[in-house]
Amino acid sequence: MVAWTLVFHLIGLVFWLGSLLAVTHILAVQTEEPSPEVRASLARLESKLLKGLAHPGAALMVVTGFLLVSEDPYFLRETWLHGKLLLVIILVALDLRVTFRAKAFQEGKIEMTRRECMALHGAISLVFFGILILVLLKPFGLHRRVAQLQRPISPVAIEGLRG
Repeated sequence: MVAWTLVFHLIGLVFWLGSLLAVTHILAVQTEEPSPEVRASLARLESKLLKGLAHPGAALMVVTGFLLVSEDPYFLRETWLHGKLLLVIILVALDLRVTFRAKAFQEGKIEMTRRECMALHGAISLVFFGILILVLLKPFGLHRRVAQLQRPISPVAIEGLRG
């Protein structure tokens, strides 16, 4: 059960982050597009990506994340997970910023620059890399400290203590 939950968690990750990165790039292109027809087409594509992939992917990640933690609540004691959850909250804030800015831009209420869009793209990428580092390396993990405490002392170390 945990393996399948993790698979769907990762599928949600691909949908959410892939779509957010695509939308920020499309927005950057849209800011420099002179043709109103092309801008309207790009706006529809952005909306479809956000509503059809990014937000369902985010929901899938949140639901499967809760399921994974409920399977082993001990993970809530892990410092790396606290960092990951903080980065996920930042990612949600970035998602909301992209969504609201894109909608206002499409409605003509605000102007966006390519630089702003690419800054959002870069911020999303950095947060994603941070999450990957925390999940894959698990720095600050309790399991590392426990493993170090339970490791048998080598004869060389014992000899060094006597010396």
